[in-house]
Amino acid sequence: MTAAPTTTVEYIRYRIPEEKSEEFLAAYTRAAGRLAASPHCLDYELARCEEDFEHFILRITWTSTEDHLQGFRTSELFPPFLAEIRPYVAAIEEMRHYKATPVRGTGSAVPTLYRWAGGAEAFARLTDAFYTKVLADDLLAPVFANLAPEHAGHVALWLAEVFGGPDAYTATQGGHDHMVAKHFGLAITEAQRRRWVNLIQDAADEAGLPTDPEFRSAFLAYVEWGTRLAVHFSGPDAKPPTEQPVPMWGWGAAPPYQG
Repeated sequence: MTAAPTTTVEYIRYRIPEEKSEEFLAAYTRAAGRLAASPHCLDYELARCEEDFEHFILRITWTSTEDHLQGFRTSELFPPFLAEIRPYVAAIEEMRHYKATPVRGTGSAVPTLYRWAGGAEAFARLTDAFYTKVLADDLLAPVFANLAPEHAGHVALWLAEVFGGPDAYTATQGGHDHMVAKHFGLAITEAQRRRWVNLIQDAADEAGLPTDPEFRSAFLAYVEWGTRLAVHFSGPDAKPPTEQPVPMWGWGAAPPYQG
């Protein structure tokens, strides 16, 4: 695994006279099909300025700058793409690639999964209910035979941070590399992983976590992602990962890790 993908965002700023804006939008509507077909394009969006209708910004997220320049631009998709937008090349005011910085987040208009779940108390209830079930389960109890008294509390901090809560796990325990290191040598089986997934869903019901499909699909997606990593790092060939931050999980979006 690598710590982060190499995605790059290309911004192209246009100044298009209002009388040509309709044909410009039509041209990009046609050209967008080539972007959508490219394996190097993650997403794209053409926005128009509200204060000055002559200004447009095209944002394209590429798998990397190299993939854009050496992949898409040398592919069979590029000539028909360029043919559509060629009349507007002279109207470009900026065309550059940008890398994301650590300054990022969501506003309060979109609640974090942590806040939606009910905060720290909800995750404490979840882990208490979950480990009660684990220790009574024939398949999982051997894995947690030497469970430390503070384990459930640490996992509650972990889940809270993963889902957008305070960085208490990072501050007191470490990052993602610290968590996965806890699984070295455990030789977790697929049957044990699936039982873990089932029991934490039962514990979520018991702890009163939200049952709406949006929350539960995001919750289960993380559980699937996390438990599969746990199986990998518990295997005989697992190598310690590089230092990595706690993954931040959102509504329907996986964190930036690549296999």
